[in-house]
Amino acid sequence: MQRMTDKVAIERDGDVLVILIDNPPINAGSLSVRRGILDAVALLGEDPALRAAVIIGQGTTFIAGSDLREFGKPLEEPQLPAVIRAIELVAKPVVAALHGAALGGGFELALGCDARVAVPGAIVGLPEVTLGMLPGAGGTQRLPRLVGVARSIQMVCAGERIGADKALALGIVDAIADGDLRAAAVRFASGMAGKRLVRDLAVPAEASADVEQAVQATLKAGRGRPNVRAAIERIQAAATEPVDAALARERELFQQYRMSDDAAALRHLFFAEREAGKAPDDLVGQGRPLRRTAVLGGGTMGAGIAICLAEAGLEVAVIERDDAAAQACQARLRDHWAGRVRVGRCNAEQAAAFEARVEVGTDWQALADVDLAIEAVFEDLGAKEEVFRRLDALMKPGAILASNTSYLDLDAIAAFTRRPEDVIGLHFFSPAPAMKLLEVVRGAKSSGDALATGLALARKLKKQPAVAGNAFGFIGNRIYDAYRRQCEFMLEEGALPHEVDAALEAFGFAMGPFSVADLSGLDIAWRMRQARAPLRDPAARYVAIADRLCEQGRFGKKTGAGWYRHAPGARRGEPDEAVHAVIRAESAAKGIERRAIDADEIVRRALGAIVNEAARLVGEGVASRASDVDVVLVHGYGFPRWVGGPVHWARTHEDAARRAIDDVAQAAGAGFVRGDLAALNS
Repeated sequence: MQRMTDKVAIERDGDVLVILIDNPPINAGSLSVRRGILDAVALLGEDPALRAAVIIGQGTTFIAGSDLREFGKPLEEPQLPAVIRAIELVAKPVVAALHGAALGGGFELALGCDARVAVPGAIVGLPEVTLGMLPGAGGTQRLPRLVGVARSIQMVCAGERIGADKALALGIVDAIADGDLRAAAVRFASGMAGKRLVRDLAVPAEASADVEQAVQATLKAGRGRPNVRAAIERIQAAATEPVDAALARERELFQQYRMSDDAAALRHLFFAEREAGKAPDDLVGQGRPLRRTAVLGGGTMGAGIAICLAEAGLEVAVIERDDAAAQACQARLRDHWAGRVRVGRCNAEQAAAFEARVEVGTDWQALADVDLAIEAVFEDLGAKEEVFRRLDALMKPGAILASNTSYLDLDAIAAFTRRPEDVIGLHFFSPAPAMKLLEVVRGAKSSGDALATGLALARKLKKQPAVAGNAFGFIGNRIYDAYRRQCEFMLEEGALPHEVDAALEAFGFAMGPFSVADLSGLDIAWRMRQARAPLRDPAARYVAIADRLCEQGRFGKKTGAGWYRHAPGARRGEPDEAVHAVIRAESAAKGIERRAIDADEIVRRALGAIVNEAARLVGEGVASRASDVDVVLVHGYGFPRWVGGPVHWARTHEDAARRAIDDVAQAAGAGFVRGDLAALNS
């Protein structure tokens, strides 16, 4: 083996040069990798004894992307387009041997080769748009020549990952390796008669209506972000512009967008997501084996959790209070998987296998051999006590006892058992099968092994974990409570629910707080406020508008009325004058003179409330890392990804954040506690 650089080596396999990428853990396409490949390609061209080359990754993957840390600063030469151009210009064929992942620049490198051979489990994709950029080394020009414009728009703008079999069917991959990948790629390269460059292919003809449909669907899904529009425009240009001019323009736009605010925010979030899955330094442990699980309570949330567990390959026992409740849970499960089959998300055989993993019943003895049980009963401490005392008596030593509580004191719940070290919180978000966030909550006595098991479960469920300390509402609901309160202050002062929602959705939230409340149910938060009423500071500002609506039976979409009026089958509610009358009456009762509140003030005060509460809980240690707050708010509460989360926003807009908190403090009045923004730099 001969080293070209510290990250690239070469070997000769007969008359084929094997170029080995060795940059663990993911073989990122760093500067040293690019230099090494370029030098190896030069050797290929110079040595008459060589007839072809194979590029392959050492370890478990090809090149799973470029080094994101390079993207926020000037790129050093050679840049990736120069490496790909050298591969295209060398007179001998170069084959990419794909295993693991070929993503971003790794996939663009493979597209620049003369052929691609993959193992069955390999995946390919271009995630740059999801990182605030667009492909910058030919992805928007070469991919359309293989799969067409419409399919390329879908793949590129969604960051879609394609498996090897599908890639073969689409013509992205030329062959699937039968046995050893390196040997198969060397044979393929030896058999090639000459060059066959993707850039020389014509873009396949397709119906303009199909392209337009892909464009409109992508713009909607991408919220019209400028880099999404640029990627679409470049993909369409593949069919109309000379390839060299199109590649040059793509690179120009890539350089522009990689330095954008969106890209910086999304890079921050990329690294924050990976950090959030790690246990705090003071609570590292070994995960325990998980095979058989249980869910206590088969309502909407409990059934959703059972679905997640079953689809991850775990056996699940759902325990309900009586036969009628068990039958209702079974119907929920059956309806869910039948719906998945109808929309093509799984086939009938898969649905049957998922359902077969779940046993729904009323016999608590089924808990005797489970490795982990998740309680998902009514959000009441008395109800939790009954469940956890029974779990403690029935479950085997070493089993994990988890609560799905949203607000309650996990330490109080753990105290109902004789093994608080085995108790953790697993706070799923509704609907559990769709929502990616899972807050893994550590109690005062939770062991490192118990926490590690919760984090391992999150990964197995393909959820985004975030570790939270035990405090009211943990990370997400505590911040959301402060955010919702500030939005309700603005209702008293002059705004209306649809005005607040519209301003925050225009900023980028998936839904405004009042639309969210109607969807989740106003009665849930009402019960929580009633339970906490004795703890409330009498001098603190309290808005009773939501209480008045609940007293009228307006619990949201499920009752046809909440903050909005909901027609049967309608996706969104309509503003309701009856609600506006309640709001005006509450303002009048407090002697508040209503005024117009514009969108800028709405967004500013909402962000101020979020950032202030984030600073408080980071300072208190409820979040181990400030960036964990961003992960929670983006994945669980619809905060716009391209802003990076409230912590990233505050770090990059420090003066604006301080002014926003000043506004929040003035509105809140007595009892307001200001957080230390310096905590957010941790």
